[in-house]
Amino acid sequence: MPDESQTLQLANIGYAFDHPEAVAWGPDGYAYAGGEAGQLYRYKLDGSGIEEVARVAGGFLLGLAHDAAGNTYACDDRSACVHRITPGGAVGTYANGNDTQKMRVPNYPVFDDHGNLYVSDSGSWGAKDGFVWKVAPGGKAEIWDRQANGFSNGMCLSPDGKWLYVVESCPPLISRVEIRGDGSAGRREVVVELPRNVPDGVAFDAAGDLYISLYNPNIIYRFTTKGELVTLYDDWEQLMLVAPTNIAFGGPDMKTLIIASLCGWSVHTAPMAVAGVPVRYPKI
Repeated sequence: MPDESQTLQLANIGYAFDHPEAVAWGPDGYAYAGGEAGQLYRYKLDGSGIEEVARVAGGFLLGLAHDAAGNTYACDDRSACVHRITPGGAVGTYANGNDTQKMRVPNYPVFDDHGNLYVSDSGSWGAKDGFVWKVAPGGKAEIWDRQANGFSNGMCLSPDGKWLYVVESCPPLISRVEIRGDGSAGRREVVVELPRNVPDGVAFDAAGDLYISLYNPNIIYRFTTKGELVTLYDDWEQLMLVAPTNIAFGGPDMKTLIIASLCGWSVHTAPMAVAGVPVRYPKI
């Protein structure tokens, strides 16, 4: 494996975030993050401004996604639902399961081009009882896949939209599930195993390389199209990264990697040579 450790040039955005699990790049040119007291933050990457868009009472916001109108879809494990938060801060429940099964630990949401929202439901640590919801436009939810069940966590679509990549934190690996032509879940494949690590977030760049953030032990990997697992940043001293969770590409040119640090009070950025895959913002 090539030794490229510490090649990321990290910078602290400079705001105080309340233990952010989530980061996302919105269609309005702002970055977003969540907080452990239900905060939804909207901020500029250059450090020139931040605001609290909303605060969900009793909530803890995990993964975030956006539609074309700028609404935020926020997973909340305490309320066991996905909230829809308008740009003006109005909060409503978008999905919480169905009559057969309610959401338990909604963790991360991903939109496809048709407005379907895939939501990981982690389940219990070590129990292999996680699964993935598919929420149709409007909020009707059904369980889409039970194969990627190892504490289903962060997710992203492949650049061509034909696979859903799923972080399975326990056992530690990244898998992918085929999205068939009819929208149903196809076969599951293991992409890379990560023994003695706890992966959390994933994101693709435009070259097809997959970036993986580790809640423990504070590492950012790049998994290349050639199958190489490259260490980009290993903060074993926890001087910058403290339990990195969700990651996202953003910025006007999509060449900024945004990294949340759940066990700290910060969000970090790193300039990238290759842009991230454009974010899907469907009309709902």
